[in-house]
Amino acid sequence: MATIKDIADLAQVSMATVSRVLNYDETLNVAPETRKRIFEAAEELNYVITSKNKKTKKKGIVGLYYSYSLEEELVDTYYLSIRVALEKKLKGMGMEILNVTNDDTKKNLSKLDGIICLGTFKKADIELIKSFDKPSVFVDANPDENCFDAVVIDFNSATKNALNYLVDLGHQKIGFIGGVETDMYGNRFKDLRQDVFESYLKEKGIFNEDFVKIGGYNPKEGYQILKEMLSQDEKPTALFVANDSIAVGCYKAAYELGVNIPDDLSIVGFNDVSSAQYMMPPLTTVKLYTEIMGESAVDLLLERIATKREICKKLTIHTKLILRGSAAKVKK
Repeated sequence: MATIKDIADLAQVSMATVSRVLNYDETLNVAPETRKRIFEAAEELNYVITSKNKKTKKKGIVGLYYSYSLEEELVDTYYLSIRVALEKKLKGMGMEILNVTNDDTKKNLSKLDGIICLGTFKKADIELIKSFDKPSVFVDANPDENCFDAVVIDFNSATKNALNYLVDLGHQKIGFIGGVETDMYGNRFKDLRQDVFESYLKEKGIFNEDFVKIGGYNPKEGYQILKEMLSQDEKPTALFVANDSIAVGCYKAAYELGVNIPDDLSIVGFNDVSSAQYMMPPLTTVKLYTEIMGESAVDLLLERIATKREICKKLTIHTKLILRGSAAKVKK
């Protein structure tokens, strides 16, 4: 397991800076590029390297099309970790990487062998990608199963597994803090985890709409929302949050309110970012195998390029609930 010192050495910064960045310390004045380097180092060191990458004789050019900003990547490192895996796999295979934007045209992308698209894209972007007329793979989205390959997460079973765990611990008052997916143009999409959360608890007969709060996918929103939620007359005994960044803010709010985690409030996160294991107590969270998502996207694309396959494929990557110290049996 990578240590803070390992991350600091790879990112070429101090251990103190690594610790504060991984814990989303808002008082730290550090350049976005430095934060990016630290998160990338943390993600890279978590990968299990079994052998040296073998470079293939055939090289090519792959375009990477992202639907989000650098700022979003640093607040919620989900996409960052997938991007690191994508780039690592491509470079290890001797492929050249070219960033694609919505300003590109079919003509200036003529040298590309294929495109990997990461994020949530609006309809106009999807039509633009079709116009490039290149083999394309979407990661974390499946916008057109007749045209594109896709690598997605099984959000349904991931959410149910987390909720099953909390219910088995005896929790009946379970809250949800999530966000709304937003693309680069401001288009908003409801979080699939919220849908699953609501339908699951309704089936159990324990759903309380006052325990569902929607904000942004960042520590600040988690902090503010949990403070509001715990000021209500009826309070949840457990929380399922849409990502680990939200959980960071929840930890701070709980600490300031004198609420003990997990004795007074259990929290289960989502993503298993590098900093989750360093939180106090360590965060129980749903692990997303982002490195497998990135690698699978590359494999799908290169296979389609090589075989000229016409039928599209969708790969669903399953998750694992990582049990640590932030959830406990409900107090009688």
